[in-house]
Amino acid sequence: MYTLEDILVSASTMCLMTTEQILPVWAALTEPIYLNPSSEKVACVVPSECVKHCGVEVDCTNYAYPMMVLEPMPDGLQGLMLSVMLASLMSSLTSIFNSASTLFTMDLYTKIRKQASEKELLIAGRLFIILLIVISILWVPLVQVSQNGQLFHYIEAISSYLGPPIAAVFLLAIFCKRVNEQGAFWGLVTGLVIGLIRMIAEFVYRTSSCLATSNCPKVICEVHYLYFAIILFFLSILVILGISLLTKPIPDVHLYRLCWALRNSTEERTDLDAEEKRHEEVDDDVDEDNPEEPHGCLRKAYDLFCGLQKTGPKLSKEEEEAQKKKLRDTSEKPLWRTIVNVNAILLLAVAIFVHGYFA
Repeated sequence: MYTLEDILVSASTMCLMTTEQILPVWAALTEPIYLNPSSEKVACVVPSECVKHCGVEVDCTNYAYPMMVLEPMPDGLQGLMLSVMLASLMSSLTSIFNSASTLFTMDLYTKIRKQASEKELLIAGRLFIILLIVISILWVPLVQVSQNGQLFHYIEAISSYLGPPIAAVFLLAIFCKRVNEQGAFWGLVTGLVIGLIRMIAEFVYRTSSCLATSNCPKVICEVHYLYFAIILFFLSILVILGISLLTKPIPDVHLYRLCWALRNSTEERTDLDAEEKRHEEVDDDVDEDNPEEPHGCLRKAYDLFCGLQKTGPKLSKEEEEAQKKKLRDTSEKPLWRTIVNVNAILLLAVAIFVHGYFA
């Protein structure tokens, strides 16, 4: 029989052996970082020194990546890493701006202008992107104030305040067909209002730090933003499910292949806005009957810049039906389905092992 002392000694020995194996590799990988003179700037502790280096009293972690790229690396790798960083930044910004523009144009602008043409919708989307860019520039001072100027904490905090209701609606819409529009709408509104209350309170009172306390009410700001995200997520789920169960469900004819329970259905789905789409098709037919006159070079350049090029030829009824049938086809080949499932399980097991081992 092994005593508790024997078990603890064995565990300690294994930990030391593992540390002796990993430590040299870790030291070799991180040597350019902790031997870099800039590490004193990034990991500054004295508030006056931090203010001198980066203008923030808490720390200068926002400058960690640029300093790691610009100082220890040679010239060629510096340009490569900076180009990768800028490319990822631009792709993220363009995807966010385009998604927001699409949501505004298709979900809001079409409710205000029901008979808007395609050209008008495209111009409205472009103008909305310009408005978003202006708002983003004006938002920079708020980023510097929030979370004591720590950019990473700011990003995580904003995601924790605004993201949980969206995640709750998305997951329930896929896995629970009982959820309807009323539940999703009021769940989003409730979660957004609660998240905005927390976000505005932190902007007004600022967050606490080791150097200064905040006057923000403890009921609002005392909970860490990651725990707040969990609470807001489950609260949004309760609101969505509660209102959905109290209101009329969506018939299955509108949900074929849109939720998990009906993903393999072969029935023809009827959209909730089918009547509006019929009116749009009639308007498109009218526009085709009245073709526009040819434009000059300046007008063609303007149309090209705004994305107003001519659309392709109109499909016949048979071609439209064949295209719809192809889109409805969700069948999977058994071989590739098995390969994907096995790879997913392996990657999940590796991720869990790495998290557990290094935690």
